[in-house]
Amino acid sequence: MADERKRQSLVGEVISTKMDKTVNVRVTREIAHPIYSKRVKRFNKYLAHVAGVVPKEGDIVKITSMRPMSKRKRWQVSKIIRESVKVG
Repeated sequence: MADERKRQSLVGEVISTKMDKTVNVRVTREIAHPIYSKRVKRFNKYLAHVAGVVPKEGDIVKITSMRPMSKRKRWQVSKIIRESVKVG
């Protein structure tokens, strides 16, 4: 029960799988524009460690925080929410 603490988690799309044991995940959030009150999309990119699950480009994944593994890698892929459908 010691490791059952609540960790921060985000949902995003895998945009790159070119690194070894690491994927690049783009997290989208919608905010209201302060003047025009229109919904505007904002993006952040996170490097996430891949251990058990192996996502492909275009997959929607859930990433959870972990202790820092390198300079920019502080997240890991916990599960694949939706697999991508590649047409071509």
